[in-house]
Amino acid sequence: MSMILSASVVRVRDGLPLSASTDYDQSTGMQECRKYFKMLSKKLSQLPDRCTLKTGQYNINFISSLGVSYMMLCTENYPSVLAFCFLDELQKEFITTYNMMKTNTAVRPYCFIEFDNFIQRTKQRYNNTRSLSTKMNLADMQTEIKLRPPYQISVSELGSANGFAHLSVTEYKGTGKISAAPHQRLEPVTLPGIVSFVLSLLCGALNLIRGFHAIESLLQNEGEDFSYVIAFFLGTAACLYQCYLFVYYTGWRNAKSFLTFGLICLCNMYLYELRNLWQLFFHVTVGAFSTLQIRLRQPQGKSPDYNV
Repeated sequence: MSMILSASVVRVRDGLPLSASTDYDQSTGMQECRKYFKMLSKKLSQLPDRCTLKTGQYNINFISSLGVSYMMLCTENYPSVLAFCFLDELQKEFITTYNMMKTNTAVRPYCFIEFDNFIQRTKQRYNNTRSLSTKMNLADMQTEIKLRPPYQISVSELGSANGFAHLSVTEYKGTGKISAAPHQRLEPVTLPGIVSFVLSLLCGALNLIRGFHAIESLLQNEGEDFSYVIAFFLGTAACLYQCYLFVYYTGWRNAKSFLTFGLICLCNMYLYELRNLWQLFFHVTVGAFSTLQIRLRQPQGKSPDYNV
């Protein structure tokens, strides 16, 4: 008997499950398909917006739009047109019910589990084709699938059950190159992190003010050393870059933070004659504190298990 067995709604960025149907089938085949669901969730950002994975007697289909993916598991003989019509209906209802702000800021799995009610009702309708509305325009979906067929993912591309060994999807008709990695978000900001951010801005502002004063002194006295001006402005740039590293994720982030702290130390060593020991201690301590907070604020991890 051809039928839809399971469905879920997943955030594309990090694979966080937002909602899912409640499934009671604990057969070996279903357990294996749940592993495939989890594995696919980790790579949604690198896949086309419409895909199919054939796993023997079951098929997994999904579509992605506006940062959210809608996935479903059905028997191998379930019509592809009905499968993607089902997913399209889930997508329209989810977008209507929840705004993008809620989906983007969700932090715990299944925070929209109440959407399961709609999934179950829709699943029952699509499992009884006689009850489907005659107003459904299956011809449009069939034409769209013919013009832009779903990308076929093979089981061999998934690698081991513990994760993807490799995924050789590099190009897809209608989508061009697939991005290599999604934008990485950082962990929530802590109070010490906020303090370090404000103090770094303060040090940057103090360096900037002293830099302008050094320029005025240079214009009034020809004997002044222009290198002091450079040191003040380099110190300003280093403090502001520490703020940037704290807020945004970049490659080699920790190494950049240590190099920036080193630049702060060098600038203050050069400005030794223009600052007293307390001022030097304040600037170096703030630089070290900001470097520590950058190091502590790591990229967000994902919950260890997202199975329903």
